[in-house]
Amino acid sequence: MRLKSLRVTLSSFLATILLIACTQLTPLSQISQQPTVQSSTLLISAAASLDEALQEITPIYTQANSNQTINYNLAASGALQQQIEQGAPADVFISAANKQMDALEKKGLLASGTRKNLLTNQLVLIIPKQASVSLTDFQQLVKPEVKRITVGEPRSVPVGQYATEVLQNLGILEQVQAKFVLGNNVKSVLTAVETGDVDAGIVYITDAKSSDRVTIVTTADERLHSPILYPIAVLNSSKSLDAAKQYVDFLQSPPAKAVFEKYGFGIAKS
Repeated sequence: MRLKSLRVTLSSFLATILLIACTQLTPLSQISQQPTVQSSTLLISAAASLDEALQEITPIYTQANSNQTINYNLAASGALQQQIEQGAPADVFISAANKQMDALEKKGLLASGTRKNLLTNQLVLIIPKQASVSLTDFQQLVKPEVKRITVGEPRSVPVGQYATEVLQNLGILEQVQAKFVLGNNVKSVLTAVETGDVDAGIVYITDAKSSDRVTIVTTADERLHSPILYPIAVLNSSKSLDAAKQYVDFLQSPPAKAVFEKYGFGIAKS
């Protein structure tokens, strides 16, 4: 009887220990399913020239980060800067020039340590595919038969800033300025040339390569304009800082770099 009682007591003790262990341990399957970053929706304010590349990168990112949703606000960098300064929501800002990012940084609107140089680009002179005027270089924009030249609005559109620098350094800005048709972003500049509404335009090589309705005349010598850099940073106002930082890191990964290079962007040196 004593042996039977001892066996019953031992069995009860082991059952109790097993029950405690089961209630304290988390199944391995549940641990592996826990996301490193909470589900969130990110709003990326980015220069319009990045449109096609970012749209191609998005599904690559979300496939690896199914808990994230990415939305874009694409416009001229100056317009985006003003929106952010006025309190418009955004998690990440990608500018087509340092000027706009510098302004936000001076106002303390960037998350500390997140600003990086992401990409580079080149400036080109383009004409419609069915052009009525033949051009071979920027200097020929002074020709009287060239009546309308489209450039980005220099104060808010970086591509316009770079264009005026080139023309100024070539010594022809004053001669051609009266011919300017100003665009509110690089895409509107490209469209004006595509439709033949102007005789020529100055855009990024990435935009020119995206169209089969324009001809690239020449590429601007990089010594004639400020370095074309695309800085990126997470904004202090982001409500999903960890997710935003993860997205910024992904844009610097090999899969994202491959897409950017496909569209003609250069990768900025860190």
